[in-house]
Amino acid sequence: MLTLYNTNHSTCSQKARMALQEKGVEFKDHQISLRDLEQFSDWYMKLNPNGVVPTLVHDDKVVIESTVIGEYVDDVFGGTKLTPEDSYQRARMRVWRQYIDEVPTVAVRVPSFNLYLLPKFLAVNENWLDTRKDKTPLRKAVLRRMDKNGFPKEEMDDARDKLRQTVERMSKSLENGPWLAGEQFTLADIYMTPNLVRLEDLGLSDIWADQPRVKDWYARIQARPSFAKAYYEGSRIVMPKK
Repeated sequence: MLTLYNTNHSTCSQKARMALQEKGVEFKDHQISLRDLEQFSDWYMKLNPNGVVPTLVHDDKVVIESTVIGEYVDDVFGGTKLTPEDSYQRARMRVWRQYIDEVPTVAVRVPSFNLYLLPKFLAVNENWLDTRKDKTPLRKAVLRRMDKNGFPKEEMDDARDKLRQTVERMSKSLENGPWLAGEQFTLADIYMTPNLVRLEDLGLSDIWADQPRVKDWYARIQARPSFAKAYYEGSRIVMPKK
């Protein structure tokens, strides 16, 4: 019995869903409402004391952190391997995994909150941000840098610089093979995917408009059956029309 507690539009949830779909593993998709701050409910905090999504429950085992969930399902379940057997290629994948967690995954939160999430949630509950600041076990310092207008301009500029750096590094790496770690599609490709999806949905795909290798990579990602299954209808954000 496998249950993924996640949120449809959460980038970290999308990572976990795509990994599960690549492995062909059946699971129950249990949605957690970030708008209603369900991630801080007592029952969920018992599963995930960090108060974030996703959380994977496999029988009586609880696995948290989207990157770890991807590695866990690749280790435990059969099907196509998402981690290279070759030690050097595996190291290349892990370098990307580390970079993705530290740079684009963090950077993409800034435009996500400023351009979409914060206006959407505050429209429903004007106290949403203050309540989240009070309740969150993690990232208090990050949330405290925000007001009701989001992060300051200098943080938006810095985030865009880091995301631009990301696609430039992707382009350089893709000179050596069709995927980020080389010839094999790996967890690194899965982990990078939600960042480009979110930028596209926010109208920021110009960041990689002059990077043909990145555009080709993204087109091939979107053509994979796992993509459509992980990004089902309603799971991508839709910006309001101006």
